[in-house]
Amino acid sequence: MTPRIVIIGAGFAGYHAAKTLCKLAKGRAEIVVVNPTDYFLYLPLLPEVATGILEPRRVTVSLADTLPEVRLVLGEVDGLDLAKRIVRYADPDDQPGEIGYDRLIIAAGSVNKLLPIPGVAEHAHGFRGIPEAVFLRDHLTQQIERADATDDQAERDSFCTFVVVGAGYTGTEVAAHGVLYTDLLKKRRPRLRNQRIQWMLLDIAERVMPELDIRLSRTADKVLRDRGVDVRMKMSVEEATREGVRLTDKEFVPTQSLIWCVGVRPDPVVEALGLKTERGRLSVDEFLSVPGHPDVFACGDAAAVPDLTRPGEVTPMTAQHAERQGRRAARNVAASFGTGERKAYSHKDLGFVVDLGGTQAAADPLQIPLSGLPAKVVTRGYHLLSMPGNRIRTATEWLLDATLTRQTTHLGVIPAADVPLETASPERPGHRH
Repeated sequence: MTPRIVIIGAGFAGYHAAKTLCKLAKGRAEIVVVNPTDYFLYLPLLPEVATGILEPRRVTVSLADTLPEVRLVLGEVDGLDLAKRIVRYADPDDQPGEIGYDRLIIAAGSVNKLLPIPGVAEHAHGFRGIPEAVFLRDHLTQQIERADATDDQAERDSFCTFVVVGAGYTGTEVAAHGVLYTDLLKKRRPRLRNQRIQWMLLDIAERVMPELDIRLSRTADKVLRDRGVDVRMKMSVEEATREGVRLTDKEFVPTQSLIWCVGVRPDPVVEALGLKTERGRLSVDEFLSVPGHPDVFACGDAAAVPDLTRPGEVTPMTAQHAERQGRRAARNVAASFGTGERKAYSHKDLGFVVDLGGTQAAADPLQIPLSGLPAKVVTRGYHLLSMPGNRIRTATEWLLDATLTRQTTHLGVIPAADVPLETASPERPGHRH
């Protein structure tokens, strides 16, 4: 009987696990991916969708086109029975379904991290998926349009104030790209010639992108400040209301735009397992196997993978780790069937790239710090190499953006109610945890 390998999630870890298994199995196993969408999302380019540089489909890679040997089950996993080896899920019509497995790879990824701050869940929007990026693009455009339409200065100032909470990788890129986009919108509206566009970036950390090398942090900080972004470290939001946000220093900032990039937490399906976790992530050994369940593996943001280069630590929640862990999990699953050799997950840091919009970026390929145009070239080259598809279309749109006038129409296709902050799957409106 053909063994069945089920993979939960098609993010960086799940997608590359499936791709690797297809090469190793060569038809000897049934590979099933359970995912809410029919695509792999290349998250690092999402800020460019939010600011009109790329169209949404450019950062999505079709599972059917790139993983033709994989059986895709559209659904959101809502339960696991490890004793019976069953995965339970809700399909697109919210109908229950279940599927059995011989081996399971949990690569469920992560969702927005919520903090118990009054009003944030009601008034903030996250930045984890296509719907949120498309909503933000429309929202930024509409806010400037509303400012142009009013003569009330206080109202206009509120429309032109944008608050990003979280100065990590995502928040920094959103602020860097966002300020360029709203400046572009302002230039096309003569009535706003003397209007100040205010972007604020807040974080309780001591510096921008604290998880990265200090040199990248300084480069990003300088670019943001040079563009007029009000960067405030050791600062956060104390309360969010319909009229604005109150900061932890008690200052009230009138705004209609609160963008939540505080960080991520593992998918709720991990907590529901009742197994040992570390900071909410499923505990695994160095082989990515779940202790006590030799047929279950976990990788990516959902798993607390031991970092063999830093004893006692776990690997950070990055796309680079998720992709490599997905491949290693696939090889170890294959080894459990007698193909290849089981090995511990180890890694060598290849450096990081941060796209800051325009001609600016920060990068440290192989620990060589770069900034400005050289970093931009490295950053875009890295993304093109890392994307499993759409490379020519993406490069073409970058070229068009550099040579043609950017389109800034407000489509209004994603209402605010469809992208609540408290959701595990923004692609499926109404599915909240």
